[in-house]
Amino acid sequence: MRGSEAVLPLGSLYISGDWDEYWQFHLHQEHKPNHLALYSSGIPLIKQVLKALCSTTPPPLPIPV
Repeated sequence: MRGSEAVLPLGSLYISGDWDEYWQFHLHQEHKPNHLALYSSGIPLIKQVLKALCSTTPPPLPIPV
């Protein structure tokens, strides 16, 4: 069956009792590229809100074309 070779190591981790440790490692590895780069300079939405509150002109509204 196609793809079954990718699942075998996961079953091995579960059976050996190393699943929880592996899963924490996996989540940490996924967090690096997906979240740290996005929030490296702060929370984007908060920055936009603060910028809008401090501005004397309202932010432009996106107009669908």
